[in-house]
Amino acid sequence: MPTIEDIADEILAREGGYVNDPDDPGGATNHGVTIHTMRRLGLDLDGDGQVTAADVRRLTRAQARDIFIAEYFRKPRIDWLPVQVQASVFDMQVNAGAHGVRILQRLLGRMGFPVVEDGAVGPLTRAAAGQAAAAAPDHIADAYGIERRNYYYALADRRPASRKYARRLDGGKGGWITRAEAFISPRYRLSEDAHRARVAAWG
Repeated sequence: MPTIEDIADEILAREGGYVNDPDDPGGATNHGVTIHTMRRLGLDLDGDGQVTAADVRRLTRAQARDIFIAEYFRKPRIDWLPVQVQASVFDMQVNAGAHGVRILQRLLGRMGFPVVEDGAVGPLTRAAAGQAAAAAPDHIADAYGIERRNYYYALADRRPASRKYARRLDGGKGGWITRAEAFISPRYRLSEDAHRARVAAWG
């Protein structure tokens, strides 16, 4: 079974290096860590008294890994969740913050469990997720991955500037979709035709 460090390294590989895309609300980002996160943590790496894009550029992979584990796994208590969904929820927390947990809570609510969609893993969410995993141990990860994929499509529906993350220039699956489907069994991944039909309305 992969360790939390192994999973964090896989996330680092998906995130890549420094980018500062004006269409990305996260702003300047390096190894998946945004300038907003670095400001919240007070990571003034060049010692000039402020956290800027220059500090983001200085962030190392090792520092990013430590931030992932502390801020996006342990702090939000992802380790309270069933092992089947920990890696995917952790990956989504890094990619979209508390939406990672909210997506799981939304799924659990649709399954009939009494949870609050607040983005925090507390006793109710922990118990509901455990019961859901016990009832469908071979399907909970796929169900979460599909819910996550739907979240990305819906976000791109609402925000045209983000469509490039869900659909490549050639019309194929963009990074968001392939990222979600990395945690979904092959039989539940969309065919290219189904993906293109889903995004056809974007023009």
